[in-house]
Amino acid sequence: MLVATISDFRKDLKSLLDRVSKNFETLIINRGKGEDIVVMSLDEYNSLMATNHEFSSRKNEMRLDSAIEKLKKGNSFTKNLIEE
Repeated sequence: MLVATISDFRKDLKSLLDRVSKNFETLIINRGKGEDIVVMSLDEYNSLMATNHEFSSRKNEMRLDSAIEKLKKGNSFTKNLIEE
């Protein structure tokens, strides 16, 4: 996790955004008296939103827990994709 002041962010905008993008880092911009801001890559954001969606209902959570248990017990299978 990176932390920068708003002044440092303005001064080093490109390099900070490059680090966020390339290293999957999260940047917190400390704005002093204002609320802090979080900057992250779009891929990281999309991953968080997908995880949030998967756990948004008890039914989805139970389905995922069941799948994990089956994998742990070796109750899994592979299936070839059909190519057209």
